[in-house]
Amino acid sequence: MLFDIEAILVSFGYAALFGIVFAETGLLVGFFLPGDTLLFSAGILAAKNILDLKLVILVCCVAAVTGDALGYLLGRKYGKQLFEKEDGMFFKRENLEVARAFYEKHGGKTIFLARFVPVVRTFAPVLAGVGDMKYSRFAAYNILGAVFWVTAVTLAGFFVGGLIPDAAEYATLAVIAVVILSLLPAGWKLVKKALKK
Repeated sequence: MLFDIEAILVSFGYAALFGIVFAETGLLVGFFLPGDTLLFSAGILAAKNILDLKLVILVCCVAAVTGDALGYLLGRKYGKQLFEKEDGMFFKRENLEVARAFYEKHGGKTIFLARFVPVVRTFAPVLAGVGDMKYSRFAAYNILGAVFWVTAVTLAGFFVGGLIPDAAEYATLAVIAVVILSLLPAGWKLVKKALKK
């Protein structure tokens, strides 16, 4: 694994939580960061009394909301230029296009739903800014999505950590399974649509 999440959290605690969640949601280069795995692992560590569950949820909610707000502001100010930018080391137009297609399909709900879809989570707030979504509407979806995402994934880790002593070793696999399961309905719809053609 690229990151040893548990070691990072034990060493840097809440600052690591805030920094990684903020960067994943607020900086265009943060799409490769392990947000879901981080939250799940933080929940496991809270179950072991290494981190405080309420503080984990609070810190991560604030990081997610402020990160998305920054993404929105960047989209509002510089977003149109992104669609003209060449691929670079961290920036891939393909990621932006995936997020745009998701945004066009789901509209404002994208800000809420994107929390549960890696990569889309990073670019959705930027697209809301590019699309001149009203900030008050964006903020409502942003806050709801952040609270639901952070709480759900962290509590899942907390409960698994309470049931399975070595749960941290399986955190990445568990998060991958959750992401795959959450994408299955959309994948099934795409398959059905393709078969109809």
